[in-house]
Amino acid sequence: MAEPLNIGIAGAGIGGLAAAAFLAREGHRVTVLDQFETAGPVGSGLILQETGLTILNELGLRMQAEKLGAPIRRLYGLSKPSDRIVLDVKYGSLRPALMGVSIQRPALFRLVHEAALGAGARIVAATRITAANPRDATLLDDGGGMHGPFDLVVDALGVRSVLAASPSRELPYGALWATLPWPDASGFHADALEQRYEAASRMAGVMPSGSLAEDGHRTVTYFWSIRGDQHDAWRAAPLTHWRDAALALWPETDRLLAPLRTHLDLTFARYRHRTQWPAVSGRIVHLGDSWHAASPQLGQGANMALLDAFALARAIGRKADLRDALADYAGMRASHVRLFQLMSFLFTPVYQSDSRVLPLIRDWLAAPVSRIWPGPQVLAAMVSGGLGAPLWRLGLRPGR
Repeated sequence: MAEPLNIGIAGAGIGGLAAAAFLAREGHRVTVLDQFETAGPVGSGLILQETGLTILNELGLRMQAEKLGAPIRRLYGLSKPSDRIVLDVKYGSLRPALMGVSIQRPALFRLVHEAALGAGARIVAATRITAANPRDATLLDDGGGMHGPFDLVVDALGVRSVLAASPSRELPYGALWATLPWPDASGFHADALEQRYEAASRMAGVMPSGSLAEDGHRTVTYFWSIRGDQHDAWRAAPLTHWRDAALALWPETDRLLAPLRTHLDLTFARYRHRTQWPAVSGRIVHLGDSWHAASPQLGQGANMALLDAFALARAIGRKADLRDALADYAGMRASHVRLFQLMSFLFTPVYQSDSRVLPLIRDWLAAPVSRIWPGPQVLAAMVSGGLGAPLWRLGLRPGR
């Protein structure tokens, strides 16, 4: 655009900070407001797919992310007690060099946080946003303070955003998770996300998650599926009850779980679903989970937020009128958002629900589908985020 914009971003998550970095780099005046005293990440390890890695490359961060993360070339899961393969996705089925990168959320946060500051964005901490006015693009905090007016407000507050009109729907299942030291002679694959299932109501996952520093100790993220309404009962029972169940499902995790001594060593994550339409309201635009939250079963959350951040900056950069730019942003992302919201809705109950029928169908169909053309290619495209050609729509190509 001809004149720099004054942009307020509510939320210093991955998407908000990436948007701040892109927009400030283009010369816009960017202020990021976040409720934490010191901005920081919330959540477990995640997989950067080719979509997210390509966006990080545009920020000059891909190589750093790959050094801090761990390569993921396969997603692999067995149903117990049959040991039937019910998840087998090989990235290389689509393209030999294709892979994901598993990374600790604090490591990714540090990269985009430094990029935002380096580009000139201003970050205001200890400011909890409670409301916004889409007409004059002002933000109100919980102390009664007003911020703005801005030319544009970006809602990057996440799944519980108070600026989104559409309420989020809490999903029945969430997960307990912990980041643990990678055990020597572990027996786990260093380049795979592995899972074990009992029907769809019990699941454990092990994922290498890199390190916080390039010369740091390697880590692994452990997940345990749990119903949200069972979390209080889990906390009230001795931890040994859960540990016995976890080892009954996956005995090989015994050494891995040894450091978990109290309930506080595991963090409970609730999963929610929300699609906010329209993505633009006046001079407020939604980004990431404030627009399209979903279960993390498909591993797309951070990647979708990064795609949104780049799309917003690209649209503002190539349209002279702000309304045209925001319409361009929504147009670039809408079909991909709809596609992955639909796939999340369809696939999540297959691996995380109380259904008795869906796991049976999964157990008998998953292995053949993962081996017969075009099943392997479609699964790899879905997991890597490539279905719907989101990078092409942004004028980007996969790869470096």
